Amino acid sequence: MRIAEVRVTPIAFRDPPLLNAAGIHEPYALRSIIEVVTDHGETGLGEGYGDAAALAALQAVGPRLVGTAVHDLNGLRRVVAETLAGLPPPPPGAELAPGSDPARQGANCYSAFEVPMLDLQAKRAGVPLHALLGGAVRREVPFSAYLFYKYARHIEPEESADAWGEALTPDQIVAQAQRMIDLYGFASIKLKAGTLPPDVEIATIEELARAFPGYPLRIDPNGAWSMETAIAAANRLRGLIEYYEDPVDGLEAMAELHRRTGLPLATNMVVTCFDHLRRSVGMDAVQIVLSDHHYWGGLRDSQLLAGMCATFGLGLSMHSNSHLAISLMAMAHLAAATPNLTYACDTHYPWVEDADEVVLGGKIAFTGGCVEVTDRPGLGLELDSARLARAHATFNRIAIRTRDDTGQMRKYDPGFSPAKPRY
Repeated sequence: MRIAEVRVTPIAFRDPPLLNAAGIHEPYALRSIIEVVTDHGETGLGEGYGDAAALAALQAVGPRLVGTAVHDLNGLRRVVAETLAGLPPPPPGAELAPGSDPARQGANCYSAFEVPMLDLQAKRAGVPLHALLGGAVRREVPFSAYLFYKYARHIEPEESADAWGEALTPDQIVAQAQRMIDLYGFASIKLKAGTLPPDVEIATIEELARAFPGYPLRIDPNGAWSMETAIAAANRLRGLIEYYEDPVDGLEAMAELHRRTGLPLATNMVVTCFDHLRRSVGMDAVQIVLSDHHYWGGLRDSQLLAGMCATFGLGLSMHSNSHLAISLMAMAHLAAATPNLTYACDTHYPWVEDADEVVLGGKIAFTGGCVEVTDRPGLGLELDSARLARAHATFNRIAIRTRDDTGQMRKYDPGFSPAKPRY
């Protein structure tokens, strides 16, 4: 069974005005939907980044995969490396967009095609993707309520307010959490921080702890805090959080913070490749790694990461970016087949509107805060051609081509700077 055709479709979908250390989300998020079609007429599905540099790489690699056997992942890796070597590097500053970081370009591109090839392999074998990855150790994969400080609406007058409303105070975040838990049943909570003064963000965690006793809590300032601020915050957060995610920037700073506080530190910023992991282990900088198959190089390499975390006694969870169902189900199948992934995974998926989903049946359901993996072959998903066409038309209509949270924030505050530390 060989690849006969590859289709890469850039799409855009609505994104709320969510605040983070780099700025604020733009009105639309970009993704790429990948269809790998075999000479037997079967189709494997993938989802990757949609920023300009990532899209150019995907569109360059896709045609060169025609004729490749769907089991030849080494061949895929070779084609990706050869093709990217002939492309101009992403422009300076592209690393601010998750899909355009030059250091991750190869892993991003490989992952985008590996998932549909594995989807095809599983479909041909008549088994779910988790079976191809070693078998499910859990059928229900827990996810965490992912809370954001946010504005009520985007600054663009043509964009309507979203259903979640404003969240700029501890009480408003508690209300956001309650609504998300009522809707989806999440049993753990993560707060995106690094946006408001630290006292406000720490008070928010304290309010969440009172409102949801016994719930595991996490806070993620995205490296925006100074060492002094992070240590002072640790004294108030101790006993309230299950882990402290990227409060300071850099491996050395994380190692120092752990030495000085003893709190377990998690990251999706300072350990994003295997060389980082090697260095981090030697420094004891990070105790929990947040994996992400999009930039760790796919599902198989994420399993390699899981094995290394088990070897070195590190915890393992999953990072998320703005994504749709194909990424969510790839995450779920991987988590289902990874015994030592014992923390609830992150996901932005609750922020996606059903009308913007591109698979048949609309949005994937959460039950009790979990996504269930079934025995349907492969990922268990089919594209809805009308929904995909609508999302592609949205991409063609808007001007956004590379995510720029900082540029978007400067529409609200011209003097805004993402420089770290911010506080």
